[in-house]
Amino acid sequence: MSKTFIDHVKTRRTQYALGKTLPKSEEEISLLIQDVIKHVPSSFNSQSSRAVILFGKQSDKFWHLTKEILRKIVPADSFASTEAKMDSFAAGAGTVLFFEDQDVVKSLQEQFPLYADAFPAFSEQSGGMAQFAVWTALAEHGIGASLQHYAPLVDEAVQKEWHVPKSWKLRAQMPFGSNEQPFPEKSFMNDNDRFKVYS
Repeated sequence: MSKTFIDHVKTRRTQYALGKTLPKSEEEISLLIQDVIKHVPSSFNSQSSRAVILFGKQSDKFWHLTKEILRKIVPADSFASTEAKMDSFAAGAGTVLFFEDQDVVKSLQEQFPLYADAFPAFSEQSGGMAQFAVWTALAEHGIGASLQHYAPLVDEAVQKEWHVPKSWKLRAQMPFGSNEQPFPEKSFMNDNDRFKVYS
């Protein structure tokens, strides 16, 4: 029996115990991520979302760079937990770096000055949808992931190492790989505190 969309949404969970085994080739996963982002909606069809997809040693390099940047600002006596976290992300098979192109945002602000103040928020919403959609698509194929936020600390290093245009604003990082541990039970707050329904 095929799964429904809501089944895949429920399958998407935060996975910190990642491994390097993937059920598909790097090329297939790369194309999947690109296809998902391509079809995520954006205001005025702006298509402002960008991504850098890192596999293997390139992904390891990103988390090593991040660890060394954090080493400079995290107190030495409490760095062990930070180092362990970075190593757990590097244990995965790859990482997606999510960006929003600020040149697109500025162009829309110039074209539609009446909505100028809203376009940065529209861009963030599109980026969030791209992150969620990629995460869900990976989960659909049995690939674990989590969403991390180390910008703007790593922005300069990322731009230099992977030749990222300066107009691309780093918004999130998604390490992914095999699920090396089962997911714990997830708790939910009371629906009555979250939703109001009228008819």
